[in-house]
Amino acid sequence: MDTPKQTQPNLGEMLHLRGNALSKGEPIALPLVQSSMFHLPGMPEDFSNYGRVHNPTWAHLEHVLAHLEGAPCLAFPSGMSAISAVLFATLKAGHRVLVPSDGYYVTRLLAAQFLAQLGVEVIERPTLGFAEGGFEGIDVVFIESPSNPGLDVIDLRAVAEAVRVAGGISIVDNTTLTPLGQRPLDMGVDIVVASDTKAMGGHSDVLMGHVATRDPQILQRVEDWRKISGSIPGPHASWLLHRGLETLDVRFDRMCTSAQVIAERLAAHPAIKQIRFPGLPGDASHALSKAQTLRFGFLISVTLDSEAQADTFINTCPLIRPATSFGGVHTSAERRARWGDVVDPAFVRLSVGCEPVEELWQAIDQALNAL
Repeated sequence: MDTPKQTQPNLGEMLHLRGNALSKGEPIALPLVQSSMFHLPGMPEDFSNYGRVHNPTWAHLEHVLAHLEGAPCLAFPSGMSAISAVLFATLKAGHRVLVPSDGYYVTRLLAAQFLAQLGVEVIERPTLGFAEGGFEGIDVVFIESPSNPGLDVIDLRAVAEAVRVAGGISIVDNTTLTPLGQRPLDMGVDIVVASDTKAMGGHSDVLMGHVATRDPQILQRVEDWRKISGSIPGPHASWLLHRGLETLDVRFDRMCTSAQVIAERLAAHPAIKQIRFPGLPGDASHALSKAQTLRFGFLISVTLDSEAQADTFINTCPLIRPATSFGGVHTSAERRARWGDVVDPAFVRLSVGCEPVEELWQAIDQALNAL
């Protein structure tokens, strides 16, 4: 099956999706509709009826997300809520699901502690060996590329096609790159999920997620799950995410550009034992990332000499926030081993923010030199 080339969304049009449909005197900023009930005389028909089913604020947010993804979207109150929705909507007892053993650990917890208890067989493979053994007999294949936190990359077109030929459904967690850095649906993937808590929202003040798919049946199943389970986004969180999306292009460009500069300098720093960043020509993921992604992203993985050095670096650099999660305007970092990821104790995931790059590098360099 031929898949289309990845195409960037029209970002100017995205900024004016609401404005170009306004009547005279209406507010340009998206209104926040904080209501659980709607005026509903007679039959409900296609009107807003109840806050668990519909809200005008999140409906417009989904309109913008759909423009970015090039596919219908459904908003959720967190990234894990979006992941849960697609897995529960596509799996049943007796099915088999494949998840990355080196991906986001909470996805594995969901599979092991809940899906397995309901009769779903859970299979784990590392990202670099994901296609080994094929996909025959596997109903749902959940993919991370780049993997979080190791930043390994796999051929999404090849995997999506192999899964389809085997009769399965492919899902890609595209949190790390966003629709501006990688477009899995254009590469033949069935479903995209993302934690919009990260770069999409971008200001570390909202928990949100979304699901995108061009398959109407899958979309309906996911929407039914959301409605019945009550896993709905709040209107204020939806409003905050919508506001964040209006600056996504500017923030993402700054973060990715700065990450390239920082990664190149870190690679030459004597305090760095190992570095992973797909934008480095010598990185194991570079060639495939260059062919497959639109940007190399803003995440850098570095390993220092010891756990103590890693903690000192994170905790003393004045332009790094020691925090979990990533993708905010503030550069942040953490030792992923503290959450149970199978990585070196001195492994640090660095999320480059929007600080002026020379100021950021000076702070990082000084912190590393002081170790």
